[in-house]
Amino acid sequence: MKKHLTTICSLSIISAVVAILLAATNHITAPIIKAQENEAAFAALTEVFPDGEGFEQIDISKYKLPSTITEAHSEKSGGYVFKIETVGYDSGFVIMFGIDANGTITGTKCIKSKETHDAKNTYGKTLTGKTKDTIDSVDTISGSTKTTAAYKNAAKDAINASIILGGGTVDLRDEAQILNDNLSAALPDGESKFTSLFITEELDGVSAVYKADNGKGYVFISGENFIATDANGEVVSDVDDELKLSISDSAKQIILSEIKEIDISRYEDMPKQVVKAYKTTSGNYVFDLNAAGFGINGDAYYNPSGEYIMIKVSATAEGKIIMCETISQKESNGIGDVCAKPEFYSQFNGKEETNYREIDAISGATITTNGYKTAVSKVFEAIKILKGDG
Repeated sequence: MKKHLTTICSLSIISAVVAILLAATNHITAPIIKAQENEAAFAALTEVFPDGEGFEQIDISKYKLPSTITEAHSEKSGGYVFKIETVGYDSGFVIMFGIDANGTITGTKCIKSKETHDAKNTYGKTLTGKTKDTIDSVDTISGSTKTTAAYKNAAKDAINASIILGGGTVDLRDEAQILNDNLSAALPDGESKFTSLFITEELDGVSAVYKADNGKGYVFISGENFIATDANGEVVSDVDDELKLSISDSAKQIILSEIKEIDISRYEDMPKQVVKAYKTTSGNYVFDLNAAGFGINGDAYYNPSGEYIMIKVSATAEGKIIMCETISQKESNGIGDVCAKPEFYSQFNGKEETNYREIDAISGATITTNGYKTAVSKVFEAIKILKGDG
């Protein structure tokens, strides 16, 4: 017994000593590593702003700058140098940007990164000389989408920061924040919490519908207008009579719309891509689809996930798509996963069997695009079968 106790005590002492040594080592090395990073950042000042002189560090706590800005230096001619920490393929992506008094990028340098693609060291050169209005003209690199997109977004943050430090104003809200602010302004009773509705009815001039999570009403987006209704569909926004009548009609369609699941097992010829089918009270159809994209048909080199792309599509009985939306996917990061973005899947809205193929493919993701289009094509086939026309 004493022998076992002695062994346990010895192991405890050793563990404690090791923990102390590791803590001491970290205490010594952490400041050194941080100092080395700071030295690299300081050396990068003249590298990213070759003609700059008289750099002085700015107390950024006094300003409302983009959250990615971790350091800022002014330059006597009116320019700035920024240290930015962002997220590309991985976190901890640190880049320096020089911005002259005219808002032009004078140079960039990656000083810390866990990115895998060499774009982390080379892509910055393509941004030199660009301004806020011309950054988007620089192509992202296929196979390094996240790294290069992070670079471009960081460049925009640097330019926006230079405008703010120069006394100008910049709207730092992202698209989601702008959307939510517009929804809240249209329907204050919604308490800033809204959910996008999947549209199953053809609504005249309406591109999107949001429902207040507290049940107080809806907001319809028509062109650039955000029009609110109460829970009963009565328009509460100040709009002209014609638009009020149109939105009121759309709201009643949304409120009265109901869907009922169809037993597709009764249809032997139903395409395998159709997982579930529904019919609305107005006679439209809704389908849950499995699309065999790269996750199913890819090669082992890029580790396909084995997962289908899950899609939801609503369509009229005549075969016109009302709304298409990606519900879930596990396509390749930075390439095929673009199928989850509205910019891609909303292209199918309004399409019919004759023109559904006329959409912009996902760059570098042919298998994902083709698998998606194949699944969507089965909507038209399924409608014919359900109507007895197949």
